[in-house]
Amino acid sequence: MKDLRTALLAVVLWGVALLLVHLPDLAVPAIGAGIGGAVLLVAVRRRGAGLVVLALLCGAGLAATVSAAQATRELLAAQDGHVIEALVEVTSSASTGRDGRLWFDAQTLEIGPPAQQQRISAPVRIGVDPVDGADLGAVLRVTGQGKRTDAGERAALVVFGSRAEVARPAAGIFAVAAGVRGGFIERAGALPEPGAGLLPGLAVGDTRAVTPDVSAAMLASGLSHLTAVSGANCAIVVAAVFWLVSLCSGGLFLRVALSLLALGSFVVLVTPEPSVVRASVMASLAMLAVLLGRPSAGLPMLSLAVCGLLIADPWLAATPGFALSAAATAALLLLSRPLLRGLDRWMPGPLGLALSVPLAAQLVCGPIVALFSDTQSIVGVVANLLAAPAAPIATVIGLLACLAAPLPVLADLLAAAAWLPAAWIQTTATVTAGLPGATAAVPAGPLAALVVAVLSTAVTLMLVRPRSRRLHLTAAAVVVVALAVSAARMLLTGPLASMTAPGEWSIAACDIGQGDAVLIRSDGHTALVDTGADPDALGRCLAQTGTDRIDLLVLTHFDLDHVGAATSLAGRVATVLHGPVAEPADQRILDELAAEGAVLREGAVGTHGVLGAARWRITWPPPDSAAFPSGNDASLVVDVAGGGVPRMLMLGDLSAAPQRQLLSSGRVSGRYAVVKVAHHGSRDQEPALYAEVAAPVALISVGEGNDYGHPRRETLSLLEAAGSRALRTDRRGLVLLGEHDGRLAVWTERQE
Repeated sequence: MKDLRTALLAVVLWGVALLLVHLPDLAVPAIGAGIGGAVLLVAVRRRGAGLVVLALLCGAGLAATVSAAQATRELLAAQDGHVIEALVEVTSSASTGRDGRLWFDAQTLEIGPPAQQQRISAPVRIGVDPVDGADLGAVLRVTGQGKRTDAGERAALVVFGSRAEVARPAAGIFAVAAGVRGGFIERAGALPEPGAGLLPGLAVGDTRAVTPDVSAAMLASGLSHLTAVSGANCAIVVAAVFWLVSLCSGGLFLRVALSLLALGSFVVLVTPEPSVVRASVMASLAMLAVLLGRPSAGLPMLSLAVCGLLIADPWLAATPGFALSAAATAALLLLSRPLLRGLDRWMPGPLGLALSVPLAAQLVCGPIVALFSDTQSIVGVVANLLAAPAAPIATVIGLLACLAAPLPVLADLLAAAAWLPAAWIQTTATVTAGLPGATAAVPAGPLAALVVAVLSTAVTLMLVRPRSRRLHLTAAAVVVVALAVSAARMLLTGPLASMTAPGEWSIAACDIGQGDAVLIRSDGHTALVDTGADPDALGRCLAQTGTDRIDLLVLTHFDLDHVGAATSLAGRVATVLHGPVAEPADQRILDELAAEGAVLREGAVGTHGVLGAARWRITWPPPDSAAFPSGNDASLVVDVAGGGVPRMLMLGDLSAAPQRQLLSSGRVSGRYAVVKVAHHGSRDQEPALYAEVAAPVALISVGEGNDYGHPRRETLSLLEAAGSRALRTDRRGLVLLGEHDGRLAVWTERQE
């Protein structure tokens, strides 16, 4: 009963924290209400009111923390949209985002307009071009544009840096840890793929060497948690040391002491950023309770730790990592042993022991992930079952290889030994992620969380075998239905995918979210114009349209939402036609495609060719344009027609100014059947161009609920005025077009 009371206290305080960080104006009244209520209950001396008094005082303390931070957060929020200069101290490990920037959390020391900085200490999120020395504890001077965050986010401001320099490198223990990690990453990098880039992530949580394709596969297979330093990693380290000391006949006190010492060293090595510290606190409490033979004490300890952390930092309540850390620890305490007993009936004891902890964490954390992620891994449980035995081996041996750096021969031997389980995990991720229907696009939110929670509960009941036979059979039925639905979906998105769409099409606008990806087919040859940002979404479209190979890949320009999934096509593309190259990252995409056999060709006005029986030509941009050297306004504009393809004009991401120049150039003339609307239907359009084109169908490739408000009402109005019917992928899904008896035929996946 006491366990449940303390857990209830943590849940209530969590709810209060969520309320106050989203509605900070309630913080001051909450302080008075909490203190006043506690005093009143003490005064009337009601029996059993101790927990309520504690909850009121904790809530008042939490509200005081929120109130004290508001003035500083409002000062930072006032920098929204302004160019600022900030002196910041790095408080997390850095990771490369999909936009190519280096992203990390930091605490401001000074911030404000250039040459007008104020001394302000507040959490911010920084994104800069890759810079050496952005290690934990380093101080950087960053110049860039500020963007206000949403209510409830821990960072008070996001800074998109245009320039960054190291003002003071990391020193002391942080510098030592950075050097050890760097040496291990270099040693791991000398090993072969698969596994080399993943090993540092598994061992010390450093994912900078993980390629985007591998990262996407880890996410799709539900294995991405293995590369994030979490309570599970901390538990593996503690359990390994505890076991080794036990083998040496060490007493219980020595086992616990050395295990916690190892945990502290591990935290320093992987960078003691807030998320890692939280995970280590949770894991140490749980492991202490389990190792001391008092697992029943674990839940109260966990609950009190959650309360303390929330009072110190209320914004943790809205952080997915904190929720996952707490949930995983609770799973370790409450669910791992019942699961172990259930697994022992199906498999050898050591294997069940290895699987029980990660499986418990997966079942408990799944509903939480569904609250935030719009992509659910269908193969996650299977992938985790396959990869789980290798994870602790890679973590422990990789960590030993990292620590053995002063002995190069031993370090090389250990790194090679850790590489094998890392290669197994990466292979598991890529194979399972490549299965038909490996992921499901499910809108994130309470409904998705409820569905995942029901499935998790059913799997748990299947394994632990409750006394009620009816309950067990009900759980089995739920699992069987879920497996049947998953199998059907795999067939419909895999071998049978092309049967769900009509075969007589020549233009396909893929539903890939906020981005562009349009297929054109003529006489057995296929072109793809842009790829979108999500390799999984593009893969689903290719499967649904029965597309295996791309004869011509057109990359209109190098924005992420147009080329982010391009490298996933490596080895499947014959020719790449691309727009102007501006950044090294652009060239890296082309080089990766070329390394797998693609022929590269830069496009501009005058470039033309054939696709089967169809002919295409580029009508924009002018060669070596000084006015539009790269980016949206230098997008390749493709005009294609013939060979069964209705005449089509694809406008890339052109804004109104280049659209006017394109119209005045005379290269757009006559009527078109289809126009691909520029820039996902943004407001910056030239009505005269669309009036000249006068296409009966206007394709708008756009993501549902996107932050840009695309397509804009003004653009939809001008299309209507031009006599064009707008077909939006966010509402229609996959859109297929073709010619039938001389008329334009339209098929859409969904009705609007």
